[in-house]
Amino acid sequence: MDWSRWVVAFVTFFCLVPGLGASDGDADPIYKSCVEECQTTGCVGKKCFQHCKLSSDGKPIDGPWYHQEPLYQRWKQWDCQSDCQYHCMISREDERSELGLKPVKYHGRWPFHRVYGIQEPVSVALTAVILALQFHGWISFFILVYYKLPLRPDKKTYYEYTGLWHIYAFLYMNAWLWCAVYHTRDVVLTEKLYFSSTVAWVGFSLILATFRAFNIRDEAARVMIAAPVIAFVTTHILYLNFYNFDKGLNAKVSGAMTLVQVLIWLVWATSSRHPSRWKLWLVVLVGGSLSMLVEVYDFPPLGRYVDARAIWHVAAIPLGYIWWSFVRDDAEFRTSSLLKKTK
Repeated sequence: MDWSRWVVAFVTFFCLVPGLGASDGDADPIYKSCVEECQTTGCVGKKCFQHCKLSSDGKPIDGPWYHQEPLYQRWKQWDCQSDCQYHCMISREDERSELGLKPVKYHGRWPFHRVYGIQEPVSVALTAVILALQFHGWISFFILVYYKLPLRPDKKTYYEYTGLWHIYAFLYMNAWLWCAVYHTRDVVLTEKLYFSSTVAWVGFSLILATFRAFNIRDEAARVMIAAPVIAFVTTHILYLNFYNFDKGLNAKVSGAMTLVQVLIWLVWATSSRHPSRWKLWLVVLVGGSLSMLVEVYDFPPLGRYVDARAIWHVAAIPLGYIWWSFVRDDAEFRTSSLLKKTK
C-alpha cells in the first residue's frame, strides 16, 4: 500500500484548516450599515426587538430583562447585537439571492435559519442521534464484557483494555454533547467547551490506539506513554482557555494527533490478523476521508439548514455503530485468546 499518498493528503488538509474560517459577509458595507442601524432603532425592516429599545444610559426602556423574556429562554443569549446580526444577515442574504449571488460567511459561519433559537437545527438533531448511538455502543460493550464474557476469579474482565474503553466512551460522549451545545448556540463559552472536549478526546484516542496497536499491557509502560500526551493536551487546553484562543493552532494540534493515530490504526490493521480488521479499515479510511472532504470542500447550507458538517454527521451514525462493533469484536477476540492460553 502506498502510505505516502495518505500522509500527503492528511498533511495538506491540516495546512488548509487555518484558512477555512475567513468570511466576507461581515465586511459587507450594506450588512454593517444594517447592524448599526438596528442597534440604534431596534428594528430590521418591520421586525423589531424589545431588548434593543434602550435609553441614553443603556437601560431597557420597557423595564428589566425579566419583564421582557422568561428566565427559561435566557439560555439562548440572543441579545440586541446578536439578534441584529442574525436578521441583518438573513435580510442581506435574501437580497444577494435575488441578485443571483452566492451565499457568503458572516463572522466565520454560514447563514443558517434559526429554529426556536437553535442556530443549526439539523446538525443539533443529528448530533443528538450520534450521542444516543455512542451511549448504546458503550452500554452494549459494558454488558458484553461484564455479563456475557467470562470473568477472572477476581471478577475483573479478561479483556485488558476495558477500563480504557470506558474512559474513551465518556470523553467521546462528552465531546458530542458539547458539539450539540455549540451548534445550538455559538458563544465564546460553548466554543471553548466544544474545542476543549474534542481535543481531550482526540488525545486520549491517540493513547488508546498506541496501547492497543502495540499490545502494551504493562502499567509502567502505559504511564510512560500516557503521561507526556496527557500533559501536552492539558497544557494545550489551558492555553486555549486562559491565554489565547487560537483556532488555527488547535486545528494543527488536533490534526497532528489525529494523523498519528490514523496511521497507527492503519498499520496495525494491515499487519494484524484480527478477524474484524476490515471494520477498522472502513471506519478509519471512510471517516478520515469524509472529515477531510467536509473541511476542504465546505459549501453553503442547502436551504440554509444542511451544510457539509450535517452530511458528515449523517455518515458518522453508521460509522459509529461499526466502530463499537469492532470494539466488541476485539473484546471477544482477546478474551478467547487469553482463555485458550490459560487452558
